[in-house]
Amino acid sequence: MGQGYAAAIVDTRGVVTDWSDGARDLVGYTVGEVVNRPARELLAEDVGADTVANLSGIVVLRHRDGSSVPLSLTACAVLGESGERSGYVITVESPGGPEPTLAGQAFQQASLPMSVFDTTQHYVRLNDAACRIMGVPEETLLGQHFPESVEDRQAHRGWLDHLRQVVATGRPVRYESFTGAPALNREHAWTTDMWPLRDGHGEVHAVGIASFDSTEQYWARQRLALLDEAAASIGTTLDVVRTAEELVELLVPRYADFASVDLLEWVFEAESLPDLPSRDVVLRRVAHGSGTKGTPEAAIPVGDTDTYSPFSPSAKALRAGRAVVSQAGEPDFVRWVAERNARAPAGSPHRKGAHSMLAAPLRARGTTLGVVVGVRIANPDDFGEDDTVLAEEVASRAAVCIDNARRFARERATALALQHSLLPRGLPGQAAVEVAHRYLPSDSLAGIGGDWFDVIPLSGSRVALVVGDVVGHGIPSTATMGRLCTAVRTLADVDLPPDELLTHLDDLVAHLASDASGEVAELGATCLYAVYDPVSRRLSLAAAGHPAPALLLADGSAALVEMTAGPPLGVGGLPFEATELELLEGSVLAFYTDGLIEGRDRDVDHATDELCRALSAPAGTLDMLCDTVLKAVLPEEPGDDVALLLARTRALGTDQVATWDINADPESVAAARQAATEQLAAWGLDEAAFVTELVVSELVTNAIRYGAPPIQLRLICDRTLICEVSDGSSTSPHLRRAHAFDEGGRGLLLVAQLTHRWGSRQTGRGKTIWAEQPLPQD
Repeated sequence: MGQGYAAAIVDTRGVVTDWSDGARDLVGYTVGEVVNRPARELLAEDVGADTVANLSGIVVLRHRDGSSVPLSLTACAVLGESGERSGYVITVESPGGPEPTLAGQAFQQASLPMSVFDTTQHYVRLNDAACRIMGVPEETLLGQHFPESVEDRQAHRGWLDHLRQVVATGRPVRYESFTGAPALNREHAWTTDMWPLRDGHGEVHAVGIASFDSTEQYWARQRLALLDEAAASIGTTLDVVRTAEELVELLVPRYADFASVDLLEWVFEAESLPDLPSRDVVLRRVAHGSGTKGTPEAAIPVGDTDTYSPFSPSAKALRAGRAVVSQAGEPDFVRWVAERNARAPAGSPHRKGAHSMLAAPLRARGTTLGVVVGVRIANPDDFGEDDTVLAEEVASRAAVCIDNARRFARERATALALQHSLLPRGLPGQAAVEVAHRYLPSDSLAGIGGDWFDVIPLSGSRVALVVGDVVGHGIPSTATMGRLCTAVRTLADVDLPPDELLTHLDDLVAHLASDASGEVAELGATCLYAVYDPVSRRLSLAAAGHPAPALLLADGSAALVEMTAGPPLGVGGLPFEATELELLEGSVLAFYTDGLIEGRDRDVDHATDELCRALSAPAGTLDMLCDTVLKAVLPEEPGDDVALLLARTRALGTDQVATWDINADPESVAAARQAATEQLAAWGLDEAAFVTELVVSELVTNAIRYGAPPIQLRLICDRTLICEVSDGSSTSPHLRRAHAFDEGGRGLLLVAQLTHRWGSRQTGRGKTIWAEQPLPQD
């Protein structure tokens, strides 16, 4: 054979019959040392079955000096004159040597890592780019099984599985992985194409590999995915702190090894939006997180404030209104880390590897709320331009969510303050009932609802018990609730029966709805109005779309009051029906809004049964009973506001009430005065006799003169002394100014001057004029 070619001829018995000078240069044996010797004596390892079958593959020869030489072998059969196989011409070339063909040069010099594996996943060829990534020359890897050349990692196991898949199916595959390589100092994303290499018979005898470094595209996709996740995961609640925590959870650990969110003080406290300080900035730490357990990098605890100097990344970002990147080695970065270490020395070891910091302002609707900071420690990549754009976008989305939470908190606080100002703080003194109440605003994102209740003293020691609910949430519902609450008090002062009062209230709601921006708005409300008279022990009540109250009797049994609930307020055109019942002293009435028994996934009947059972449970006081009811009936997180009003009835005994029928004769006035004076003496109220005689005289005289029979006088000794005169006329009296020569017209004016308060109310048989005066002090 000629010189320069690494080749040999082997006969069918496996004996070497010729040996080239190129082969001598590769393995060190001369022609005389090899010819007529079995070829297997030159092998350092047995030849694989695939290599024999395919007449090509990696063969490891033993060099004359004892070392192993992996060579790429190709065999070509030599045919005799009659066509029979007489031997093989074997050509070998040293790996890494110059490629004799243009195609070989393209493979060897390609910028993409390329390689060839045999069907058992052993290396056959590698180009220069692949060798640089692996960090070793080609001859080191040739003949080596792939798993032996890399770490045992999931990505490498997947790579091996795809190699086997190509051999098994004969079809090309594409495999994407994110992993490192022996010669790389960080992980890369790879897109690898694997395709089968076939021999002349169409059989797969090797697998070709080409890998593309898609790290830049990978991180671009990751950034887009991060933005998509930010839209879904940030702002799930209208809570400022939780929103900040969600931002930190999004960034750590895949974007930063440490992240913090600091907000300006006015976000929590101020009513106005102050100007951003020009120098030192005071920020409150709201949330932080770290890839290390316990967040040791943090120098400021959550909830504390810190003053940020002008050189700090946070202050720079706030002043510039854009993201600011600082890298290790920069004076301000070194100064900032040193300041953190001085403030919290225990975290210094964990800040030691910090090499890149990014601060992005939290701006929403033109207003700066705070700053988010990210620090990379274990992540070897510095923050770049793409990271800056991403940080600003994520910060912008988070800022809108934080601003929404801030606005919601302020509106909720305003609505709650407005509602508390409208609800009764200290219930007025009265003797008809003993009351206890609870109001629980929900944590619903919709805001504070329009639930309300009231206890209104009426004439004759009676009391009105009211509970209502306005549809909707927020300040509009609270404002509507205030208007209805005021309207009910006004109508109660007129002393209308429950069904008539709800009729007037229904008209008012209809007017409110029609006045809303000139259109009939979605404005609705429910109300329950009840009047209890401790003298007769009768309860009269009517409802406008409101749940019936529960009644706990003196014997310990509890049930809902059977009554007809009219339509909700604002429907109009439908009547309201009053229900009357007589109660024993000590009965407990439970008035409530629908938030107590209704809700998502709640059965109203079951909740009502729970309410009745809770009312029947032993309790020392009404306040304790309120707590028992709420604990037994409400779920852990109520979805709506809840108002609960408990009232235990009292009764005025016969020794506290005196009644006389009066004849429609002016001569009866003196007898009425005498009877009243004697009754006051029996009650020990002689000091009130003078005023009471004048009041009785004027009211009875007016009833005889201007009213109609039957006429009745009643005195009630309660917390005040009440004088009532009833007659059969429905004409209401009114004060007027009497002229100098008028013979009458001064009676009611005299009554108004002598008593604490006075008034009149319509009854089923006419009207009642009443006057109250305080009891004499002991």
